[in-house]
Amino acid sequence: MALKKKPVTGMKDILPAEMAVRDYVIRLIKDTYGTFGFSSMETPCVEHIENLCSKQGGENEKLIFKILKRGEKLKLSEAQCEGDLVDGGLRYDLTVPLSRYYSNHMNELPSPFKALQMGNVWRADRPQRGRFRQFMQCDIDILGEPTILAEIELILATTTLLGKLDFQNFTIRINDRRILKAMAAYSGFPAESFDTVFIILDKMDKIGLEGVAEELAKEGFAQQAIDTYLGLFKEITPDAAGVAWCGEKLSGVLDKKYAEDLQTIINSVDAVKSADFKIAFDPTLVRGMSYYTGPIFEIAMDEFGGSVGGGGRYDEMIGKFTGQDAPACGFSIGFERIVMLLLERGYQVPGAEKRKAYLIEKNMPADRLLEILKKAEEERRNGCQVNVAVMKKNKKFQKEQLMQEGYQEFEEFFK
Repeated sequence: MALKKKPVTGMKDILPAEMAVRDYVIRLIKDTYGTFGFSSMETPCVEHIENLCSKQGGENEKLIFKILKRGEKLKLSEAQCEGDLVDGGLRYDLTVPLSRYYSNHMNELPSPFKALQMGNVWRADRPQRGRFRQFMQCDIDILGEPTILAEIELILATTTLLGKLDFQNFTIRINDRRILKAMAAYSGFPAESFDTVFIILDKMDKIGLEGVAEELAKEGFAQQAIDTYLGLFKEITPDAAGVAWCGEKLSGVLDKKYAEDLQTIINSVDAVKSADFKIAFDPTLVRGMSYYTGPIFEIAMDEFGGSVGGGGRYDEMIGKFTGQDAPACGFSIGFERIVMLLLERGYQVPGAEKRKAYLIEKNMPADRLLEILKKAEEERRNGCQVNVAVMKKNKKFQKEQLMQEGYQEFEEFFK
């Protein structure tokens, strides 16, 4: 039986043209985030299954690629449950591994620690446009900084990067998990039902206010609570003034400082930003990860029709490893979606090296070949990318292929 030449479902092969864009974006990410003081670090792609299944990753915990125990540890005949068979899994994001990493190396790292981590993650998800089962993530996190300076720096660094990639008119949607909870509490929903309420609220952009009201009613919630809750969304404006309104309206169930801090984040980013975007308060923004404890944010782009990145504060996750909570906040860009959008618009890598192809006649004598190789080496030292190739019979087609790879100049050598 012939071997399969197509990649596994949800995975993809990357051709040179796309790889050139990916490599450029990776370099730009490292350079841009480096100017904000972020340091590169790395964690293994395999994590302890206990860490991955710690109820921190929301729906992603249902999508883990689990790894069987190996060698003598794998006792199939004696296994009574999954835990007897599995001890690891491929990471589904970079935040859980980072929290373990920081907990393990806290005494060796600066405080605050500004981390840049890039790497593949895996989710047994349903593949679709811009979504794969293996994909690159790019995260920046600030650990050990309790103030809103962390949120401001993360948003400014991320939007600066997007601006350098010529993205414009996108929106940073921002909210706070504590405002979400305060709105639900003010409306009369019991605390134990908040997760259910938020799951329904998260569908607002798809089903609208009426759809949310219907689904809340189907769950058996009191009509008065539903009416009060949805009435709040009709009053709130998508700006710092809307946050201030929440601070006043919810004063009995919300610490006013949380609203003031969110206002400061919005106003500061708006005043200092270098890219062309808007930052908007969105009280319907939920974010699926249960580990978020404070401000949360997402990048919305009309040309994609959804989120191309997001993050927030997760002050309680590191405490799961150490027994003591530590301030933590992060922002992840959807690397694969960003690259996809660049390719769809025919993005050309700026300042790419000059590319030149040497086409040499077949069976070139050794002394003549040596001359050509020395000339190519000299051009490479001067910053030119030189591809030495044997001349084919269909030279026109060969040149067309090389031009598709970005080669602009050709030089032919004969015996």
